Amino acid sequence: MPLTGYQKTVKAADARAERVAKLDELPKPDMGDPAEFCAVAREAADRTLGLRPYDVQLLGTLALLDGKVAEMATGEGKTLAGAMAAAGYALQGKRVHVISVNDYLARRDAEWMGPFYEALGVSVGWIGQNSTPDERRAAYAKDVTYGPVSEIGFDVLRDRIRTDASEIIVPAPEVALIDEADSVLVDEARVPLVMAGSTDPGNAVPEMAALVRQLVRGYHYEIDEQARNVYLTPKGADSVENLLGVELYDEHEPGTLIELNLALHAHALLARDVDYIVRDGKVQLINPSRGRVALLQRWPNGLQAAVEAKEALPPSEKGEILDSITVQGLIRRYPQICGMTGTAVAVSEQLGEFYGLKVAVIPSNRPCVRKDEPDRIYPTVPDKDAALVEEIQEAHATGRPILIGTLDVAESENLAKLLQRRGLEPVVLNAKNDAEEAAIIAKAGERDAITVSTQMAGRGTDIRLGEGVAELGGLYVIGSGRHASSRLDDQLRGRAGRQGDPGGSVFFVSTQDDLITQFVPDERPPAADADGVVRHRRGAYLVGHAQRVAEGVNLEIHRNTWRYTRLLEHQRELILEWRDKVLHGDAAAKALAVADPERWAELPEDTRDETARQIVLHAIDTCWTEHLAFLTDLREGIHLRALGRMSPIDEFQREAVAEYKSLLAEVERRSLESFESPERELRRPQATWTYLVQDNPFGTEWDRILRRVTAATRRG
Repeated sequence: MPLTGYQKTVKAADARAERVAKLDELPKPDMGDPAEFCAVAREAADRTLGLRPYDVQLLGTLALLDGKVAEMATGEGKTLAGAMAAAGYALQGKRVHVISVNDYLARRDAEWMGPFYEALGVSVGWIGQNSTPDERRAAYAKDVTYGPVSEIGFDVLRDRIRTDASEIIVPAPEVALIDEADSVLVDEARVPLVMAGSTDPGNAVPEMAALVRQLVRGYHYEIDEQARNVYLTPKGADSVENLLGVELYDEHEPGTLIELNLALHAHALLARDVDYIVRDGKVQLINPSRGRVALLQRWPNGLQAAVEAKEALPPSEKGEILDSITVQGLIRRYPQICGMTGTAVAVSEQLGEFYGLKVAVIPSNRPCVRKDEPDRIYPTVPDKDAALVEEIQEAHATGRPILIGTLDVAESENLAKLLQRRGLEPVVLNAKNDAEEAAIIAKAGERDAITVSTQMAGRGTDIRLGEGVAELGGLYVIGSGRHASSRLDDQLRGRAGRQGDPGGSVFFVSTQDDLITQFVPDERPPAADADGVVRHRRGAYLVGHAQRVAEGVNLEIHRNTWRYTRLLEHQRELILEWRDKVLHGDAAAKALAVADPERWAELPEDTRDETARQIVLHAIDTCWTEHLAFLTDLREGIHLRALGRMSPIDEFQREAVAEYKSLLAEVERRSLESFESPERELRRPQATWTYLVQDNPFGTEWDRILRRVTAATRRG
């Protein structure tokens, strides 16, 4: 969108720079005059941080204050632009949450920008996964609070089951300023954050893990590459039924089929060091969009326990879901949203569709002179790997620093071994050592450096060129394959050529890469030339087409998830509004006094309001937990309605609305029943915990059965 208005404001701020610089003490800027704010904020940053914001950083600040997503290239100073915008909102009297993708960035940015905020009279704090309740309460009391999206979400969930108003930690949401906005708002949008209460240990059948190891792909089971789904063939089903002595597709006894499918998914579709790692005796998921270990993240529907059984580990504890919220639902709580990222234009449609946000493209301070080469395409993965290693060795011989971006942990470690065989010593950054990432990334631009890294999005550390590196061509970025999202490729490229530095980038691709085989499996790749390289223009088209298909699939998944969760979010808002009236007021006392005045009169005056409050809160919370379980089961089976030519989403919403109406009556009934039975104990979970649920990439059990039935119908 046009930046004309912002540019006029920046020009006016430039005209005031000399006057503001002469002031001994900076005034509190008038937020009714954006140019004055920019002039004062720029001077404050210069004096306290030694960083004088460029005009383009002021443009980014103004876009953020205008509620936009600012696209700013890597190395253009998003952190300072975000801090100036956060200070601007705070000076308007609005509470600001600066939402990041991890703990490290939240703490680093809050502490780094602290002197700047102090100069403007704005208080700042931060939270991380190790923050205590008191530390969290203190941080949220500041004008500006930095925190990772998951921790802010978990705090919201914890507050939703408080039974004492004085224990609430998170204040009412006002402004969300989101760093790496495309990662948070799009890539993470449908990830549910969960509050669980203890029930019993998890379970998976070790015998199933052993059984599926005997099954052969192509004979016993097939994999639908694009949908990431695995299913038994008729021969496979017969073999399993003979081995187990059961009928797999007995609708009255679905347990065995579910256990088998979970074990098969864990065996065939989830790879160690790609989808997860095993560390400290635990299965730890790898976040595919960040290349990091996803702390406290799990798979749903028993899949976590199935992977643990696959790795011969004890099952982790199970719990009933007390409440949950998607990242998208969390962000939409804020009346004002803005954000910044290096790659917003590619997802501008989704930002507009799901959040009503517009993108402002901020020009770079200096023209980008990075040289981006066309993809080098090879017929097979071994061909690609051999060429990749050769290219790295040749570039390294000149002393030029090289950053190689890989798609997963296993690939990064395999590439490191190949390089070591050539006498090279790369530094590896992946989910197994992401704690050292800042130090590793900071040195990646030094002469002779070879850095192998998984996903670079949100790493948060600039790569500065070492002495004499510019003369060698700057940082050389090499991708070992294309990601399913072009944005991730662009983020990798963007590590080179910051602030007008020289640099270069190239991607090595194989027509056997997962991107090609999963999303365009029926396309026939062109043949390679005599030197083993695919140069036919159809090769480049094939790679681009596969990426577009992948992005389309992910967009449809996002849309479908939001269709189902939108109604749930609305129902949650209504139940929380009711709960807040009970928690903070006398709604419970009034309701029970009217429902049973005799019982009310029997209670001591000094305790009856609190007694009523606890009774109704318990009824609301237990009924909501049961409602969530009902909706989960409903969604599991709703796709079978398609066989009856009914719309699954319409049927889901119809039943969900009816069930919610009965929930309200059930809360009243249980509240009165507990009120009239003083001996009844209001039991709550002995322990609670939070975690992220990795979206099940295989669909629900009924999705899979439906596909099987549909396929069988077509064959018939």
